[in-house]
Amino acid sequence: MPATVVVGTQWGDEGKGKFTDLLAGDMTMVVRYQGGHNAGHTLVVAGESFALQLVPSGVLYEHVIPVIGNGVVVDPRVLISEMDMLESRGVSTERLRLSGNAHLILPYHQELDALYERHLGKNKLGTTKRGIGPAYADRSMRVGLRAQDLLDPRIFRKKLGAVLEHTNKVLTRVFNRLPVDADEIAAEYLDVCAPRLTPHITDTVALVHDELDAGHNILMEGAQATFLDLDHGTYPFVTSSNPVAGGACTGAGIGPRDITRVIGIAKAYVTRVGSGPFPTELFDEVGDHLVEVGQEYGTNTGRRRRPGWLDAVMLRYAARVNSLSELAITKLDILDGLETVKVCVAYEAEGERHDQLPYHQSVLHRSIPVYEELPGWQADLSEVTERSQLPAEAEAYLQFVEDQAGVPVGMVGVGPGRRQVLNFNA
Repeated sequence: MPATVVVGTQWGDEGKGKFTDLLAGDMTMVVRYQGGHNAGHTLVVAGESFALQLVPSGVLYEHVIPVIGNGVVVDPRVLISEMDMLESRGVSTERLRLSGNAHLILPYHQELDALYERHLGKNKLGTTKRGIGPAYADRSMRVGLRAQDLLDPRIFRKKLGAVLEHTNKVLTRVFNRLPVDADEIAAEYLDVCAPRLTPHITDTVALVHDELDAGHNILMEGAQATFLDLDHGTYPFVTSSNPVAGGACTGAGIGPRDITRVIGIAKAYVTRVGSGPFPTELFDEVGDHLVEVGQEYGTNTGRRRRPGWLDAVMLRYAARVNSLSELAITKLDILDGLETVKVCVAYEAEGERHDQLPYHQSVLHRSIPVYEELPGWQADLSEVTERSQLPAEAEAYLQFVEDQAGVPVGMVGVGPGRRQVLNFNA
């Protein structure tokens, strides 16, 4: 049975976790295929909130095998802490599986992340300083440690010593910092972390294909989103991996023909965290409304997100690079009560109109949004349970977004709860 991919179409925080959790009910496996614990998502089930960073959303279903794929970078201490949190709240993590090929985030990665960001000064990228970038850099340099290395203390110590020969020179000679002690890291990771994670480490590629061969449904869950993609995002203000749907292939070990459904998650407005271009960004009372009513603060960091109107130029690009089969619109209820709502349909830069995303960053940074204004609705959508109950203005807004993106809207979120979703496919 083919796999389904859930991917963010903006700069993250679209509400992917909620829809992944909802779809997981019909799956036997949920696979996280890239990113690290820099991207959190919050699930609300029966009024109870769960903030997850690494463990796939499907963990809340007893029949689902949650898998952390080879494309993810994992801080073992964070993963264990998250597992402990879930267990303390009655959620079993016994079924969790971790790819032996997933790379590890180690203490020096986090230290380097903070130092590099500080060194950039006013050109900082706005990273979460969780060590994600340096861990992926070590992977590309072929000096990283992987989860499977926790199973072999001799190999772990050998690889750690080799990478620290270079890393400690950078810390001491470039940044005037103390060197990292290999024995301290080995003691914590081999004596404390390894025993906890060993039962979960396995060949997840084989595991995934066993499910596919058995005709079972699996869900591929990405972190961050299209415009934080290393190749297709607003570089350099991006993450260090590939959140786009194609990243599911490399990050989980499946082929393109295994995927036939790609669901793009789009918030009814747009937010981003950190630095980078944002053509539709709002600095007025409407922006404040979106932040406060939408509770637009980072799950992990608590940082206030930058708000803006929905950007159809971005959506069209996301539809192309992800080969979207449908859209899921989240937080439509946050627009309740606004007199009018706007959608950016094109950009203008130096007198030229751009209906597609400009490829050159200098043009994007100068782009001014071209808006279409639609009437708002004076109704509480959080109580709506069927599409037919939507106000005509909300229905018209969704139809406009669908027409602009060229992708059908399949689901709409009208509140934070698991069941506050209108399924247009039913």
